[in-house]
Amino acid sequence: MAFCSYTFQVNCSFQRPSVPSKVQDLRGSISSALNPISRELVHFPIVNIPKAIKETSFKLLDAFVDLAFEFVDQPLLPSQSNFAPVEEIGEAVLVTTVEGKIPDDFPEGVYIRNGSNPLFGGLKSTKSIFGKSSHVWIEGEGMLHALYFTREKIRGTWTTFYNNKHVQTDTFKMEKDRKKPGFLPAIEGDSPAILVAYILNGLRFGMENKHLSNTNIFEHSKKYYSIAENHMPQEIDISSLETLGNWNINGAWDRPFTSHPKKAPGSGELVIMGIYPRKPYFELGVISADGKKMVHKVDLNFNRCSLCHEIGVTQKYNVIMDFPLTIDINRLFRGDPLIKYDKDGYARIGVMPRYGDANSVKWFEVQTCCVLHLVNCFEDNDEVVVRACRARESVLPRQQSFKGSKEISSIENNNESSVEPFFVHVCEWRLNMRTGEVKEKNATTEFSMEFPVINEKFVGLRNRFGYLQVVDLEASSISEGLAKYGGLAKLHFKEDEELAKVEYHMFPKGTFCSGATFVPKTQGTDEDDGWVVTFTHNESTNVSQVYVVDAKNFATQSVATITLPSRVPYGFHGAFMPL
Repeated sequence: MAFCSYTFQVNCSFQRPSVPSKVQDLRGSISSALNPISRELVHFPIVNIPKAIKETSFKLLDAFVDLAFEFVDQPLLPSQSNFAPVEEIGEAVLVTTVEGKIPDDFPEGVYIRNGSNPLFGGLKSTKSIFGKSSHVWIEGEGMLHALYFTREKIRGTWTTFYNNKHVQTDTFKMEKDRKKPGFLPAIEGDSPAILVAYILNGLRFGMENKHLSNTNIFEHSKKYYSIAENHMPQEIDISSLETLGNWNINGAWDRPFTSHPKKAPGSGELVIMGIYPRKPYFELGVISADGKKMVHKVDLNFNRCSLCHEIGVTQKYNVIMDFPLTIDINRLFRGDPLIKYDKDGYARIGVMPRYGDANSVKWFEVQTCCVLHLVNCFEDNDEVVVRACRARESVLPRQQSFKGSKEISSIENNNESSVEPFFVHVCEWRLNMRTGEVKEKNATTEFSMEFPVINEKFVGLRNRFGYLQVVDLEASSISEGLAKYGGLAKLHFKEDEELAKVEYHMFPKGTFCSGATFVPKTQGTDEDDGWVVTFTHNESTNVSQVYVVDAKNFATQSVATITLPSRVPYGFHGAFMPL
């Protein structure tokens, strides 16, 4: 689901609320009535109902929602100002302010980033007799921010244009037409309120939550797609950012779709997966290199809905993460969280042949932890090597405590601190396919870091370098758990060294980044021949920019800093699309 894309920022604090006894009785009645269905989730099949009855029912339910629920704006702290939404600018705008120089061998193309940009001025909460529930920042509608690089052939001068546009999912268009919020918040809040939101959203709209499409953007077979994993992707016209429609692989895929599909080395096939809090909990698919058909699809027979955000690939295998951060609507009937991390639950990594089934997965038990993002996976003789960003405990805020940057020294010395269990390290697992042995270690210790990227030519292959965003713990603490990234890190992986060597490119104080990605040189020969580009925002000047950092001279000043014509809110994943 889409909220796992940035769950480091999610307020998933659920409490049993103090509510009047009549509401408790109503809650009990709802629970009793729905308990048989709850085992299979509150599911809303599409049935053939006469249009007049359907419209009348919708109006009655809408009237009930208007009467029983009050939508209220969620105020932002001053430290959260760049999480506020922006308006679409309309047409692409010429960018004229560039400090430094865009390199001559930088490729022509589009640097594009997805992110949350809520409709109607910001996020909403609802109040009702059932309690309070709130939309969280990752539930904002998706907006694409794009910087276009074109080079004049004769003179060799660069021209850059900036544009932004909402991704027009079906639910985006529905709420725009209504001119007011429609979906009740169904992730954070009091359990009865969330449960009733699930039911009313399903009865009114045929789905429990909005289609967000706010997490990532990817390319397959020269087509471009926006995605959040609570729905299928939307095809995007990369030149105009217009939404062209849903991509369901000619009807072969009808469930959520991972925000991080992976191209299989060699074949160019796209490996995907989808999770859902109703059986089948986890399905895996392989899409043909031309994007026209599903060549393989299988249910892996999970017994829980693990909040799995990313899938890995190697030359021969798919790599599956099954960790004890789970989604379970049955917990709502007990007044417990919809999303919960079980620190005593099992954690395992599965390795399966590309076209395998549930019986072909070789599972490796690993230390219980929480993982959202993979750095890379590859084969090394009998071992499958998995590198990922790992926290020892839940990465859900309010189940954690951000402290200031002074805590870093105590973490480096392996002393106990309240932030250490939630500190995100880069971890490496070596899974021996012959013996079943697992070797596990941290590859970093200095800073908490997330949102890893590599040179995409090395996805599924042995690689030496990874690039990540460095968490500013102090700034994140002031922003009440909305993470801010004050720099970039370049990791050098070497087999004979316990820890990866790390270089840092830190931004000026009060400047934070999002959507970093690696741009390879067209004629590059080394893995790190290229640049890391990222959107940044200076909170003191309220100016947004794009930094272009030479990957080979990582710690030096950026080679180009491009000032954008409007503010770009913090967001999620970015990509560079050569044209």
